[in-house]
Amino acid sequence: MKQTTLCYIDNGGQYLMLHRVKKQNDASHDKWIGVGGKCEADESPDECMLREVREETGLDITRWHYRGIVTFISDTWPNEYMHLFTADEWRGSLTDCDEGDLAWVDKDRLMDLNLWEGDRLFLRLLLNPDAPFFSMKLVYRNDILTEASLDGKPLTLQNY
Repeated sequence: MKQTTLCYIDNGGQYLMLHRVKKQNDASHDKWIGVGGKCEADESPDECMLREVREETGLDITRWHYRGIVTFISDTWPNEYMHLFTADEWRGSLTDCDEGDLAWVDKDRLMDLNLWEGDRLFLRLLLNPDAPFFSMKLVYRNDILTEASLDGKPLTLQNY
């Protein structure tokens, strides 16, 4: 399973979001996501997140929280473990990203964006700073979320 990271940079009432519109053959084309990417062979999840945030945003994260892990299962894309982080302190200024457009989005408008359905589930947890560390499993068939579980318990997708 490949290992990836995703970080939501918290600026009070906003998260920094990446609108994926610049890469060819992008599984997340036109979706809004946090910033992150694939772990290299010698990296911990924290090291990967710090490197990817710096590469994609120009920001150096100085305080972060490891919030959860998501297991993605797909019939279309490689399965992966995604390590989720939030960050609330950094140095530097935003730069252009070669994968899409960066934008500060009000937290109360996140669900209005074109998001992966599974992202909606874990974003609800990330929006609560007191939520405990979690493990989520998301199963996609033809890029449609068909199954989800939180800490080993099935989620009813219609009610979550």
